[in-house]
Amino acid sequence: MIWISTAVGLAVLGLAVLGVLAARVFVAARDLSRELDLTRQRLERHSGEFRVRIGTNRDGQG
Repeated sequence: MIWISTAVGLAVLGLAVLGVLAARVFVAARDLSRELDLTRQRLERHSGEFRVRIGTNRDGQG
């Protein structure tokens, strides 16, 4: 009987560990998504100026 309760206890403990790790992955993915959005916004601010400068260089060469 003690083997059954030990096995169930270890199974519950294993599921708890997997739950904690899954929560950490979820939080890290959310933080990465937030960081990507910030980077995308920063790049969009400067993309117009960059395209204008590239256009000026191409016109000067042609």
